[in-house]
Amino acid sequence: MRVLALDIGEVRVGVAVSDPDARVASPVCVLPAAEVLAGARSFRRVLEDWEPDVLLCGRPLTLAGEEGPQAARIREQAQKIAKSCGLPLEFADERLSSAEAKRILKQQGLSERSMRGKVDMVAASLFLQSWLDARQS
Repeated sequence: MRVLALDIGEVRVGVAVSDPDARVASPVCVLPAAEVLAGARSFRRVLEDWEPDVLLCGRPLTLAGEEGPQAARIREQAQKIAKSCGLPLEFADERLSSAEAKRILKQQGLSERSMRGKVDMVAASLFLQSWLDARQS
């Protein structure tokens, strides 16, 4: 089962994917949010290239574990994307995934400017890996 993960932001969507055995997550790309929401060719190409079985979207929870202010917007957008793709939809806790992604990229020596386009896809791969690991145990 291949899982496609989306870290849906207001401007960009980070994309990550699992291997066919749903064991390892890898960052793929970052796409403009408007293109993903509109089902543009760039997003359709990702779907064609990876042929996912499940769509996993990050859900922004507060540190207390409750839905944050963006959660309703993201839930609606995720449902729209899943429906247009014809894929089952799952949600994953994405708390602190962006902060962790920034920390990892900084360790690799990237500046704030050079990491700007990479944070979202690394964050998607982090919450995807966490979700995959939880399913293995």
